[in-house]
Amino acid sequence: MRILHTSDWHLGRTLHGVDLTEHHSTYLDHLVDVVVSERPDAVLVAGDVYDRAIPALRAVELLSDALSRLAAHTQVILTPGNHDSATRLGFLSDALHERLVIQSQVSRSWRPITITGSGGDSALVYALPYLDPDHARPVMADALDDVHIHRSHEGVMTAALDLITRDRTTRPEHAASIVMAHAFVVGGEPSDSERDITVGGVQSVPSGVFAGHSYVALGHLHGPQRISMPDATVARYSGSPLAMSFSERNHVKSTVLVEIENGVTRTELLDAPVPRPLTDVTGTLEELLSPRFAEQRHHWVRAAVTDPLRPQQLNQRIREVFPHALVITHQPPATTRAANGPLDIAKVRSPHQVAHSFITDVTDHALTTAEDAVLATAIERAQATEGSR
Repeated sequence: MRILHTSDWHLGRTLHGVDLTEHHSTYLDHLVDVVVSERPDAVLVAGDVYDRAIPALRAVELLSDALSRLAAHTQVILTPGNHDSATRLGFLSDALHERLVIQSQVSRSWRPITITGSGGDSALVYALPYLDPDHARPVMADALDDVHIHRSHEGVMTAALDLITRDRTTRPEHAASIVMAHAFVVGGEPSDSERDITVGGVQSVPSGVFAGHSYVALGHLHGPQRISMPDATVARYSGSPLAMSFSERNHVKSTVLVEIENGVTRTELLDAPVPRPLTDVTGTLEELLSPRFAEQRHHWVRAAVTDPLRPQQLNQRIREVFPHALVITHQPPATTRAANGPLDIAKVRSPHQVAHSFITDVTDHALTTAEDAVLATAIERAQATEGSR
């Protein structure tokens, strides 16, 4: 059996103001070509197909066209991520093409979708939408006879896998078992472009909850990577097909080709097209304008200019040589900087950490445990409101 695993398309996203629609379209054309050439038995899309809950019309059109073309060749199973609106993405899902399944309901998470391979073998796909603890806990508690579920991603994911295990025992033992999930699994390497999903003070899920399955198709982290498992289960993030920030400049973007045969799972990364490389360039203005950086002149560039004094017309002069420069900063040697510079929020990961650091900096006193708890709750509620729009 052959499966293609992808995720985190983030249709509608921009990169420092650059519209990525054309580049998303190129990747989706590439994905259709891969389906035609590799002939997989299914394509699994593990969340965050859109970049926001209410996507732009062009993003909706792009997704509709891509799914129609993919479903013309193979079965497609798609789940919403934390950026998507599960309600909007799953609208009319029961009336879609028979080879296209949009699994957006928590209550269906432990009901498998069966894939049949060309050789007659089969696989059970348990497709989990993004599990927001506050929304998923009541549904799962009811299914588990009111068992207490901790208010965290670990709590709801553990409950979901318990329900899947119960169902799995009623199915044919010879069938491969695949889990789709959109979460931050312990051991994964994040970049700075994923939205924080901390709830109850915890954002991660231990890898052990996924043990016992043939393959775990993960979404959320943008770097392609394999997650260490306590057994023979193979768990991978496919990563995003496009770079979403300069923290991803060294990623090799790809789609995962999964082969499952006689209980053995093998994976191969198929490189995605690169619209334009992302590159950091650092030096004095004279150095940056010299032939030394000629190869990077048509990349997306983040330029750091190190002259002791800020050169005149800095942005204009950089863009004359680097027409696709996205970020231009003046970073003089340390001895010329102010002793207490501004807060570098790029080094602070979550909205909670940003707000905590800001309040501490402005008030000049540390937050108490109670104050920090109030802050965390306020941010979680704001994020939940944003995600439901």
